[in-house]
Amino acid sequence: MPYSSSLSDQEWEILEPLLLEFLPPKKRTRPPEWTKREILDGILYQLKNGCNWEDLPKDLPPYSTVYWHYKQWREAGVIEKLMNILHGQVREQVKKNRSGQR
Repeated sequence: MPYSSSLSDQEWEILEPLLLEFLPPKKRTRPPEWTKREILDGILYQLKNGCNWEDLPKDLPPYSTVYWHYKQWREAGVIEKLMNILHGQVREQVKKNRSGQR
């Protein structure tokens, strides 16, 4: 069952290509157990609810996995880049909507 912080399919369609573009290259050692979407859902759950990482629900990836990815992505600037791109897209849409109303 998804949480209120879980990404919808439509949101994931927007985020997935951006995330893959900004993620630092990673040496493949073994196939991942968790998808990027599941990891991002774990990060969003923690950020929205403000719980301890250890208190993530058990149907999300393990907190150590979610936290490790969060830390790596934050240090690489991935989260900030995503926020900047998404903010810019929203601003453009608002501009377009306002100019269409006049």
